Parts: sequence; structure tokens; C-alpha cells
Amino acid sequence: MPAEWEPQSMVQLTWPHKGTDWAPILPEITAVYEEMAREISKREGLLVVAPEGTKPSIVNCQLSIINSNDTWARDHGFITVEEASGLILLDFCFNGWGAKFEAGLDNAINRHLYDEGVVKGTYEDHLDFVLEGGSIESDGKGTIFTTSCCLLAPHRNQPLTQQQIEERLKQYLGAERIVWLNHGSLIGDDTDGHIDTLVRICPNDTLLYTGGDADHPDLYEMEQELQTLRTIENKPYRLLKLPLPHPIYDDGERLPATYANYLVINGAILVPTYNQPDLDAEALRIIGEAFPDREIVGIDCRAVIKQHGSLHCCTMQYY
Repeated sequence: MPAEWEPQSMVQLTWPHKGTDWAPILPEITAVYEEMAREISKREGLLVVAPEGTKPSIVNCQLSIINSNDTWARDHGFITVEEASGLILLDFCFNGWGAKFEAGLDNAINRHLYDEGVVKGTYEDHLDFVLEGGSIESDGKGTIFTTSCCLLAPHRNQPLTQQQIEERLKQYLGAERIVWLNHGSLIGDDTDGHIDTLVRICPNDTLLYTGGDADHPDLYEMEQELQTLRTIENKPYRLLKLPLPHPIYDDGERLPATYANYLVINGAILVPTYNQPDLDAEALRIIGEAFPDREIVGIDCRAVIKQHGSLHCCTMQYY
């Protein structure tokens, strides 16, 4: 499985529409998606999945008309790996993060895209195994990061054991080892602890990770866990701590805001911001340290976080 910073052909967005939970703030969230689309399409291909009757005002994109339950392309999109024969399109089961939400339409998007010739590669059906793109991170050289609280959560892949799940990940993703993190979660998170909200692998054996606060003591334990990890060459990782955004609430509920949920695209990093100038600037600077050769672009994700996700969750890249 390539690292996210390797060259990409396109990024997929599954567009918000009135049949999703975005309906109460549809103009607001659509504006965010339009900004993401503009930044992506400047630098690489853009695939937009939208239902009949929804016409995104994006000129430079490939539009595919497919119905969807929601918009989280990171978790229902193809996970792609590279083999000598070319690109392999892995179609895993998406079941609404452990059967929390309806996902039948989302789970069928990949097959539609492949059958219509929208995406190119060798299709592999793994719909007997639940795996979301936000739950795994690859360094592109044999190591996959994930979290035990997500992959071992109820209604995912029981009765498989951790060892059995690990063996499948190695087989499907071409990994030499799986690094399981046993600490770390965000208040309000629906995903049971996706790695892309907590820890991101960067070039040169660097890990960007979400720092803790008084309400998230488990993040301090995660930090200690990261300090003990070694690379596949048995060297310590370079650790860069991202600030945790000031608490954001919606109807009295704290939302799982994080700066770790950024997207790497060709030549740039799109970073979620939350109208918190001090912390937004600090996060942009730190992410720039990890990716000094890329443009760092902030995108206001206050609307996205209202549905408990952020920028990376909305997108899926193809190599």
C-alpha cells in the first residue's frame, strides 16, 4: 500500500445532498466541498460521486452519478495497492462504522465505479471483511499503523481475533508488519478511533500526532506509546505533536476536532482549520515541518466537524 504522499492520479469526493445528514446545513457544507474540489483539481484529477439531480458547480472534474447514504469517501472508497501488474482496487465492506449508520448505498459505490469504467485497475472483492480507509496508515515501505479500539470494536470482524485480522491486513495490503496503537480517542468520535484522527505517517520516519488535554488523558498515553515505537529499521520515529483544537460544541456536544485529519495531494497538504487563529497557525506550521516541499493550504472545516468528521474523512486518493 503506497504512502499517501506518493504521486496520485485523482481524489474522490462523494458529494453532499439533501438525502444525507447534511440537509440542515447543505449550503454551508457544499461551500466547503467546493473549496476542497478547487484545491484538488488545481493539482490532480478529481472524481465527484453524486446522485441524480445533484449538480455540483465544479467544472474541472469527472462526475459519476451514483446514489449514496452519506459522503465519507475515505471509508467507503477503494483502498488501492500497487503490484508489478499495476493498480489493485480493494473493495472492502463499509458497514457504517460498526453498524451505527445505514451504509448500503455507500457500500455499493465502488462496484458501480468499476463497472462503469470510471476507475482503472484490477478489482478485488473483499466484501466479507470490514475495513475503512481512515483506520489504516501506510509508510509505503511495509508498515501499516492502525488502532485496536477500532479494528477490534464490536460489529466489525468478529469472531476474528487480532492475530487473524493482522494476517489479513498483511495479505491484502502487502505489509511486513502491523503497528497496533492501544491508546487514543477523541470525544465525539463515531469511528471507534480511526488512526487518521490521531497519528499520521509522514516522510523520513516522521509521525504527526494529536496532543492531549485534560479531557483526553488517553492521548497522553498514546504519546508515551509512540515514544517506544521503532521503525522497520529499528530506529526511533521523529515525533511532531499537533495541538488539539479548543473545544468545539454543537447543541452541547463536544465535537471531535483534530488537525491530524489532513489530506496529502500532489504538491500540497490540505489542512482542516477551525477559526482558531493561534492553534490553526501552529498546526499549519508543524505540518509544514513534516512536508517542507509542499504548499500548506488551510480549509475551514467547522461545517464538516458538525457531522463528526473532517477533511481527510471526506476524500479518497487513487495512485
